[in-house]
Amino acid sequence: MSHELLRQPKWRVIDQSHFGPLFDAKQSFAIDDALCTAVGAGQSDAVVRTWVHENTVVLGAADTKLPYIDEAISFLRQEGYRVVVRNSGGLAVVLDSGVLNISLIFPETKNTIAIEQGYEAMYALMAAMLASYGARVEAGEVVGSYCPGSYDLSIGGKKFAGISQRRVRGGVAVQIYLCVNGSGAARAELIRRFYELGRQGEKTKFAYPDVVPAVMASLSELLGCELSIDELLVALWRTLQSFGGELYSSALENGEWNWYEQYWARIVERNETALKGELPAGE
Repeated sequence: MSHELLRQPKWRVIDQSHFGPLFDAKQSFAIDDALCTAVGAGQSDAVVRTWVHENTVVLGAADTKLPYIDEAISFLRQEGYRVVVRNSGGLAVVLDSGVLNISLIFPETKNTIAIEQGYEAMYALMAAMLASYGARVEAGEVVGSYCPGSYDLSIGGKKFAGISQRRVRGGVAVQIYLCVNGSGAARAELIRRFYELGRQGEKTKFAYPDVVPAVMASLSELLGCELSIDELLVALWRTLQSFGGELYSSALENGEWNWYEQYWARIVERNETALKGELPAGE
């Protein structure tokens, strides 16, 4: 059934992987919500959106409840990272120029899409995409990783990707971050330190992960060859085509920009509240 979701007659491709350092992750979450709304309203084909953000740590709502969150956030900023609170579930993840994010946005108007189905579709797509590299991708929680979940993707027990979902007005966005190159362990060490500073040994209501950097790696490290974002983009589009769909390039359109503005205002307000209004000017 998961493959059925990948057999869309048309895929609208929105590639935002080269927008550079001014592209803020809050914009991405607002864009996906706007696209969910358009797809849910039947005003857009299914969407595959690709995006990259430089040096950003995206927190989940639960992360903002850490007892020493201010110190933890200060540490991330000192290390040169922007801090953003996302509008979907999950916990802290690292985004940088070596991490490719992919959103698949499906309409839920004709048939209900079970949560498992969304995850399975992304897993099936990634397994097919990486098969040409001889990789056997497994899905299942990788203990010791950051933002652990039942659909962590790993090769040989080391996690390189995590999947989340968001549902807005009849549209379902299945989002994945893929560590393409760079050091998976270095990214994990940043998050390990974030939690160490945020908890400082205190008991918390919420169970935060004890991050073990050695269980995370990038695809380049796991496959033993230097992969680029662009190479993975081509592999992604080819793989989607192999499921029989027609791909065409696109950007946000008029009505979608109106929805985007609404969702953007909402996520900016959410971030100001969650981070106690401490965002520096320009963020």
